[in-house]
Amino acid sequence: MTIYSHKEANTRKTWLFFALFFALIICFGWILSLYYGDSSILYVAVAFSILMNVLSYWFSDKIVLAMTRAKAVDRENAPELYNIVENLTITAGLPMPKVYLIPENAPNAFATGRNSKHAVVAVTEGLLERLDRSELEGVIAHELSHIGNRDMLLSTAVVVMVGLVSILSDMFLRSLYFGGRRDRDSGGNIFAILAIIGAVLAPIAAVLIQLAISRKREFLADASGVLLTRYPEGLARALEKISTDRTPMCAASNATAHLWLDDPFKGKNKASFFRKLFMTHPPVEERIKALMEMSV
Repeated sequence: MTIYSHKEANTRKTWLFFALFFALIICFGWILSLYYGDSSILYVAVAFSILMNVLSYWFSDKIVLAMTRAKAVDRENAPELYNIVENLTITAGLPMPKVYLIPENAPNAFATGRNSKHAVVAVTEGLLERLDRSELEGVIAHELSHIGNRDMLLSTAVVVMVGLVSILSDMFLRSLYFGGRRDRDSGGNIFAILAIIGAVLAPIAAVLIQLAISRKREFLADASGVLLTRYPEGLARALEKISTDRTPMCAASNATAHLWLDDPFKGKNKASFFRKLFMTHPPVEERIKALMEMSV
């Protein structure tokens, strides 16, 4: 039995998310077409949704790497990092991913790519400076587990899709402010209300999907990573160091926050149910507790 026993389920979840995104854009486009009285808006929404799904599949990893200013490295540029990635990749039975270094002092890391043959592991310069070898191995094993579990395509595509929904919503709301539709009968008012509600709720729905996906995948990657290193203390210590470091991260954004090993905004005291609903990561204390209770 492989340690990546959830990979087929994650593949199904990925395609389900693409379908949900497709439906969300179409629904939003349908409401706008009713509001403006122009059916062509719906057709544009359908075409745009298909285009963005295709672009998210093929280019979302490149977009994320560009957003974080990550640079490719090899054995000569970063020998210890490259050797750790190579050794753990062999242990995991995965193809060797590309290795990237992010010019950030804050310690953190992420994995991206549409599949295991086109995968990337990216770490910050601060991570290499602050972690010892066993801790770094724990982090890399965690990121390789995202690759093995086939969930990094979903996580990376979310960056593009959530951003797109937010942009479309913002464009519509701004159009209302600067004029928008002028005629107002009873039916028009109903469509206006529906359109405004849709513009407000669509980004929230997209973000909630993003956050729910992120939290679940972190626990799974923690557990799978420990099965690779056979040393849960390494990842536990790394998480503690990363979570307590208060160095600001310039490369982080709300769109990419869920990709990182730990919350790049370093939020604290997120214990309430409502607060957890809007978290990109599970509380570090819960992750460390789960790791220390593992027996390998």
